[in-house]
Amino acid sequence: MITFIAFLLTMAGCINWLMIGLLQYDFVAGMFGYQASIFSRLCYILVGVGAGYLLIRIIVNKGSVKIYEKKKKTRLEQPQQLIESKQTKESNLFDEHLKNN
Repeated sequence: MITFIAFLLTMAGCINWLMIGLLQYDFVAGMFGYQASIFSRLCYILVGVGAGYLLIRIIVNKGSVKIYEKKKKTRLEQPQQLIESKQTKESNLFDEHLKNN
């Protein structure tokens, strides 16, 4: 989840830099009044921290980073699934028994 938030922050920074380059408009500074505003500076800091976090993750994972992963099944869910599959197998065996007799 932290990687996904860092990714979103970095993308927001990228879009801001794109707007500065193409339109000469700093969206963050425009939103908070000026660049030296405490809120503008906080936004810039968060984007930088997010980009730094992603960079560290890429280095640690040797060139790859997973932005989003599906949740792994917990141990509590697995026994319930085993019980359901066992009940299904038993009912299939019972149905086959009825067909044969």
